[in-house]
Amino acid sequence: MADDFTFSISRTPFNEDYSPAEGSRITTNFANLARGEHRQENLRNALTMIRRRFNDLASWDNPDRDRYTLELEIVSVQIEFTAEGTDQQFPLFEVLDIQIVDQLNGVRHQGIVGNNFSSYVRDFDFSVVLPAAAAESGKPTVPEDFGDLHGKLFQQFLDSPACQERFPQPPVVCISVSTSKTYRRTENHHPVLGVEYQQDEFSLTDAYFAKMGLQVRYFMPRGSVAPLAFYFRGDLLNDYSNLQLIGTISTMETFQKIYRPEIYNANCAAAHVYQPSLGEQDYSRTHIDYDRVERSQLAITQAKYTEEHFITPHKDLLDQWTAKYPALVN
Repeated sequence: MADDFTFSISRTPFNEDYSPAEGSRITTNFANLARGEHRQENLRNALTMIRRRFNDLASWDNPDRDRYTLELEIVSVQIEFTAEGTDQQFPLFEVLDIQIVDQLNGVRHQGIVGNNFSSYVRDFDFSVVLPAAAAESGKPTVPEDFGDLHGKLFQQFLDSPACQERFPQPPVVCISVSTSKTYRRTENHHPVLGVEYQQDEFSLTDAYFAKMGLQVRYFMPRGSVAPLAFYFRGDLLNDYSNLQLIGTISTMETFQKIYRPEIYNANCAAAHVYQPSLGEQDYSRTHIDYDRVERSQLAITQAKYTEEHFITPHKDLLDQWTAKYPALVN
């Protein structure tokens, strides 16, 4: 029964020797770096960028900017349940967990779990559900129940013993701001997160994460050239230490510089009124191989895999569970 949904967690170190696990989404950001002839160089350079950015932001009592190192792990979550008398499982999410190591005194600090967010069911929603709705209506259409299943599965995981026994704090997901929205700088300034930006309405991604029970705020840290979108439960500014926030910023800003250099490696910082654009030409390249075209093509493949192996065969079960799941709490 769907009431018996449980979750299992596995961990994979994300280092220069990383190779994607069999259950990993092949378009996940990590797997894209760990590909091709220069895979190890890609990974080594990305990790170096993360470490340097962390020490740049954690500058107090750190005169040589080398006090801290980060250890990253990919956390893979599978859903497990019984259907038609047999045990079933399916890969749901992958996120990053961070450990911060103080080399001066040997102390290890727990970072924030979340950061990057990778999901098979989200692939299905964006690459199967949305195109089907548009084809049926003859125009871009977002179904009213768009993201309901995904959001409720995510919240079920957060409230599960598997999650709560391992992660004492709620996750924070940090991704790029939307190219379809305009952001305005405010007077609010956080010592680590930087200056806050706001927008007038949710993007589709913002609304999708809201169904996962996550709020959003947009901040541009010191030395950054564009705001990042932070999705969180609770109080982003007060629930986490400065080192924890810096761990998320340094990790995810590095990935965005690699994936979206037009925005996050631009040669000019975001203005007071800012609309990000992937058509920007005035930016610097990181010289780390990343194939956005391949990622987009493979997302469709993975969406169809999810439809074939999870959504379609268990549709009745999932529909019943979604219908009776408690109202989402933001």
